[in-house]
Amino acid sequence: MNYLKLNRFSHHLQVSFNRLNVICRSLYKLYAPDGLKHRKNVDQTKLPDSSILAMLIWQTEIGIESQRRFCKFFVGLSHSRFNRRARMLLPLIRCIRQGWNQEVKVGGELLIIDSFPIPVCQPVRNYHVKIFRGIADIGYKATKKIYYYGFKVHAIVSDDGYLLDYAVTKASVHDAKETVELMINAHPANHYLLGDEGYLSKNLATNLKHMGYVLWTPYRKNMQGARRHNDHQLMAIRRSIESDFSLLSYYNAENNRARSPVGFQQRLEIAILAYNMAYCLERFN
Repeated sequence: MNYLKLNRFSHHLQVSFNRLNVICRSLYKLYAPDGLKHRKNVDQTKLPDSSILAMLIWQTEIGIESQRRFCKFFVGLSHSRFNRRARMLLPLIRCIRQGWNQEVKVGGELLIIDSFPIPVCQPVRNYHVKIFRGIADIGYKATKKIYYYGFKVHAIVSDDGYLLDYAVTKASVHDAKETVELMINAHPANHYLLGDEGYLSKNLATNLKHMGYVLWTPYRKNMQGARRHNDHQLMAIRRSIESDFSLLSYYNAENNRARSPVGFQQRLEIAILAYNMAYCLERFN
């Protein structure tokens, strides 16, 4: 494995809205389910579905978190109608991501797994918030050393920056518990997986080995053989996922202001779609 010649992709989505609209029109023709294309009165809509998709991606790129504010200045539809149209596109967004996963052959040899938090309220409201009761809970954000109420996103990213798959769990779920199921769902062709100390588990490594995957995690400093085992190049590659998560944060993945499960998933899927679109445009154009 040639670590030194590793190429990284997926930066900001620097395209004009007109070009983005053309791209989304092509994606709609390729991936839209028949139930969405041929639904009742689809020909009477003021804006085509592909334009709504382009607007959603454009919103993440220009960094407007409030959908109400975005509708007021850019869309020309009421906030409630735009929300309904956006949620109807969730099956299309999933089909695009699944289609790309089959078509995009990632350039690197390694996979990286990690998680990032999505708080849905300020920490002072952790024990009083009412939204997402039963499906969200309180977890610990180690980077800022605070407890938060919300969700955790577990993601698999190639070492050159393509996000293959993700799973959303309660904030309290340990990283290692979701890994096997995530790998089963993604079933990536790459067989070398990098994780941080949170994935340091003999049972997890054994389960993944039976599936045909090799898990590498750095040892803690007080563990025997840590200095010999902790390859600095592998550790540097693993840390590159933090840059990917920063870019997802730029697309509002970590600041999801939806107040319903469907709206939450739609906004997260749009952030991931914009992220992977930036990867594809940079790598293949």
